[in-house]
Amino acid sequence: MRKIISKYKESKKKRRNGIIIGLILVGVMLFSILGYAFRGGGNDDVNKLSYNGFEFVEQNGFWFTNIEDIQFAFKYNPQQVEEIDSELKYLDNYYNKPLYISSENSEAELEIYRNLFYQNKLVQRVQSACLDEGCGENLPVKTCENNFIIIKKNNNSGIIQEENCVFIQGQEENLTQIADEFLFKILGIR
Repeated sequence: MRKIISKYKESKKKRRNGIIIGLILVGVMLFSILGYAFRGGGNDDVNKLSYNGFEFVEQNGFWFTNIEDIQFAFKYNPQQVEEIDSELKYLDNYYNKPLYISSENSEAELEIYRNLFYQNKLVQRVQSACLDEGCGENLPVKTCENNFIIIKKNNNSGIIQEENCVFIQGQEENLTQIADEFLFKILGIR
């Protein structure tokens, strides 16, 4: 059987329970605000880098920067890449033209593909090709009259421009960094 309680005691009990719940909610809100403030707004995981007037932000293992409202994503930032002395044509030389690639390293090739075609559509298309007849694959043979990037494994690192051909070479583990250096140069970051 239920106990008979006066309306006064019942309202006093409800008010007490309401005050307790209210205090608990205020405490939770206060601690969450303090936690957010001490953590710095949740931006601890974001790395930012300012380089030569460009701001790079690291997200999901890539370094992003914007150039004239176009976003570029690099595996490495400019401080992680050795600067290679080379004279290269700028991005205007590639804009809205086909780009041919011959590569011995898929990651370096992907770096160029992602930034010039997949993400930004700056070139008309990207297609695998051969520089000479002896490549043995069913690929078109192109010359340095075309925009052609050749990525090769080599003991010496370098980026060489001959007419419209760009030779990116280096040790296999460094080819993606060298591809990023090529992109930094043609985009005017370096």
